[in-house]
Amino acid sequence: MTALELHARPGRERNRAYWALADSWNVTRRSLTHYRRQPIAIIWQLGFPIISVLLYGYVFGSAMKVPGGGDYREFLMPGMFATTMTMGFMNTAMAVVTDAGKGVIDRFRSMPMAPSAVSAGRGVADLVVACAELTILALTALAIGWRAGGSPWEAVGAFGLLLLLRFSLIWVGVWLGLLVPDAESAGGLYAIAFPVTMISSALVAPSLMPGWLGTVAAWNPVSSTVTASRELFGNPVASGGTWVEEHALLMAMVWPLVITLVFLPLAVRRFQRLSR
Repeated sequence: MTALELHARPGRERNRAYWALADSWNVTRRSLTHYRRQPIAIIWQLGFPIISVLLYGYVFGSAMKVPGGGDYREFLMPGMFATTMTMGFMNTAMAVVTDAGKGVIDRFRSMPMAPSAVSAGRGVADLVVACAELTILALTALAIGWRAGGSPWEAVGAFGLLLLLRFSLIWVGVWLGLLVPDAESAGGLYAIAFPVTMISSALVAPSLMPGWLGTVAAWNPVSSTVTASRELFGNPVASGGTWVEEHALLMAMVWPLVITLVFLPLAVRRFQRLSR
């Protein structure tokens, strides 16, 4: 290899990184523009969590008990935050499969753009929407009397863990959206989403569930984020004393990392292997 080639290589690498970022930003901007032009989509995504909070907090709340005592709405809200972040992967999957069905993905593949741009751009756009969802949900929670008893920095940390969970599940949604053949099939993914959120500590303490089901719920990645955020918010925790519950803060960071390391490469590889 000549000296000129050695000198040119760093420049090529910087150029490649620049265009990867530029391509990702263009995909992000396109995704966010769709929300502006189709406001009903963002209204639904923001409205459903609010309805869920009111439903569980007021309709079921009076019949629910927190082990060890405490107000159920205080116990509920971190669970609803995490549930909303978790269910968001369905919105990601639906958006990706819709683009694939309309030929948008094929058009992207035919263009000289970075292979990771579609996945990365979709991820950034969904993270922006997730921030909006979390903000609206937190304001709704404050309106019904929920309060964070911890310090402001602990509250920021709790919201950070919630967004970290959402970030990791974005790649699950992208991968599934590229995997299923059409939007009708993507609708069946709710059969996966509901057990993941319901068999967790989001709404009920695992210690109140049957033994085997409580173990599954305690080891659910969603439960680790819920328990850690409850601790940081200063809300009732109702831990069952298991190892994973006692180390919820650690596992709330480990689980999203593992999910990202598994599904981000799968999403990029699936995009690269799509038939033309």
